[in-house]
Amino acid sequence: MYEYLIAVFAYIFIYIILVVSLNLAFGFTGLVNLGHMAFFGVGAYASALLTLHGIPWYIALPASGLIAGSFGAVIAAITVRLKGDYFQIVALGLAFIAIAVSRNWISLTRGALGLPGIPDIIKNNFYYMLFLFAVALLSVVFLYWLTNSETGKIFQAIRDDETAAAVLGKNTYLYKVLSITISTFFAGIAGSLFAHYISFIDPTIFDLEFFVIILAMLIVGGLASISGSILGVTVISLLLSAISFVFTNISPELIGAMRQMLLMLILLLILIYRPRGMFGKVDV
Repeated sequence: MYEYLIAVFAYIFIYIILVVSLNLAFGFTGLVNLGHMAFFGVGAYASALLTLHGIPWYIALPASGLIAGSFGAVIAAITVRLKGDYFQIVALGLAFIAIAVSRNWISLTRGALGLPGIPDIIKNNFYYMLFLFAVALLSVVFLYWLTNSETGKIFQAIRDDETAAAVLGKNTYLYKVLSITISTFFAGIAGSLFAHYISFIDPTIFDLEFFVIILAMLIVGGLASISGSILGVTVISLLLSAISFVFTNISPELIGAMRQMLLMLILLLILIYRPRGMFGKVDV
């Protein structure tokens, strides 16, 4: 039970980084990046490959964020001029491209066999959980500062009325690229931490079902709210963990179905009764 609780909180801290970073683009800037998990996976693969080739983790960790952020900047520079549904479709396409690359570039990723034996950052799970807490705290503090800074206010102005922001002399294109770059940087950091925690990754890291869980955490907590993201991650993670714990002892084959049913029920209730989530500042 002790080890199980450590694992639950370790995942919570990783997901907090991932969800808060998604909220920066989605909630604060109005960019619905449905390909966010692609950058999470890029960070995971980058860190895994670097450390498996002898690069120390303390270099691989920030490098994975920089690699994911660089990809995010390039893709954002090409796509953010697209409006609404067009941007979302292109962003979603990134996830499918990432899945295809990870499955078929066998010489690099080993395809469906995945990458085993990823080196631990800290071998003791309890101390690694504390390390994850520290990284999550630093990420949240930085993103909270950013969203309350002048840059963050411009992000929100773009979300609310991009034309008005442009009329006031703000280069909305560059600010949107910046938002996606920072968002994907932290997604890469979360992916790196995830890879070193489970010591194995394969193409399922890009799975859309995983993204649905992350999106549910964001919606439940609320858009444009850092504290809402933290609460959404915690509530959903604890509920899903409780289901896994209970049904493992009763009927393990029902775990997946029960988790999906619970997620859909929670999302339905939130969208009907609290369209802004628990602490959201804008509607979904």
